[in-house]
Amino acid sequence: MQAMNSKNRSLIILILGLLSAIGPFSIDMYLPGFPAMAKDLHTSVDMISYSLASFFVGICFGQLLFGPLLDRFGRKMPMLAGLTLYIIASIGCALSHSVEMLVIFRFLQALGGCVGVVAPRAVIRDLFPVEENAKIFSLMILILGVSPIVAPTAGSYIISHFGWNSVFFVLTVITALVLIAVIFWLPESKKPDPAYSLRAKPILTNFYNVIKVPQFYTYSLTGAISSAGLFAYLAGSPYVFMELFGTTEQEYGYIFAIIAAGLITCSQLNTLLLKKYTSQQLSVVTLSIQTAVGLLLFFGTLLNWLNLYSTIALMAMFLSCQGFSFPNSSALSMAPFTKDAGSASALMGAMQMGAGALAAAIVGMLNARSALPVTGVMAACALIALVILLYGVTRISKPADRANLEEQVVSQLRIKN
Repeated sequence: MQAMNSKNRSLIILILGLLSAIGPFSIDMYLPGFPAMAKDLHTSVDMISYSLASFFVGICFGQLLFGPLLDRFGRKMPMLAGLTLYIIASIGCALSHSVEMLVIFRFLQALGGCVGVVAPRAVIRDLFPVEENAKIFSLMILILGVSPIVAPTAGSYIISHFGWNSVFFVLTVITALVLIAVIFWLPESKKPDPAYSLRAKPILTNFYNVIKVPQFYTYSLTGAISSAGLFAYLAGSPYVFMELFGTTEQEYGYIFAIIAAGLITCSQLNTLLLKKYTSQQLSVVTLSIQTAVGLLLFFGTLLNWLNLYSTIALMAMFLSCQGFSFPNSSALSMAPFTKDAGSASALMGAMQMGAGALAAAIVGMLNARSALPVTGVMAACALIALVILLYGVTRISKPADRANLEEQVVSQLRIKN
């Protein structure tokens, strides 16, 4: 990869970022349409939220499927298959005439679209030096950040003018363009490995060998549970802002964009801070801040101290911490792996989406007709993630090896000036 010039490098990062954005676009663009979908499909907003939960479940299981496929058949062939399935399922979503049909097609849409989650991490681990991974992930967040800024606003406009069904047709077109980019401009980063077995026992053994690595399970669990707070927000924010605070679909889109802007800003600030601090150090500090903000948000809601603007401010601060959490936890989780990068990426992504699906489901099941389920789950996710992180770092190495650990982390995950 030393021969990779700046133009090719930028193009590859752009394509990987667009691949990663398929999932967020699939979530963010249709959120403003929850009330309209509920009315059109003769159901409630709570029932529509199950289409979001099914999407998370589909991504969770799909990554466990595509991880081994990426290691067996190379990176591109599974990408093409997944994106094709996504396009077909998106059309099915657009043509759904019941909430049950929508939930099923959202699951299939996620099953195909999840390749856009797991493949980019594996490709980055293939193509770029390990010490640059956290920086590349931060650059991808810059591309991913377009989704929560543009998607809800665009979605609210499309829904108000053309109906909620049109959102899924737009997603079909976007994904078709990404599919073309993958075919013509994304290089194959790993040759197929005929020796890689797709039988259940070797795959499960391989997943076990990955998950038992202390550095992997510590930072994967930390990142997964921390990001579950984001999924709780995604599941509950339409009700909180549009039902409780009475904002319009377009105003909700603007709120979403404001909160997303904080996440993007922090992801780029993370790149700068990595010149001076390690990913491990940044993870501890930012997760501590996220926990404090989450608890303030929950107790402020419980005691009825918060209005619309203070709720937006605290949620923006909470979610901005993801701009640090995602790239650092991803880089730290993937650092120990080369050969099994696809399986490691799949397992990490499945843990993230599994935790996200659980958080979203809990928000829906609590159904308290207030903001307490959302803020409570957000605060709990940050607190649990912090406890796991503080405990996990003591398991990564013995005290006698602590100096070696610090040297390894610095050499692998610090971005040099």
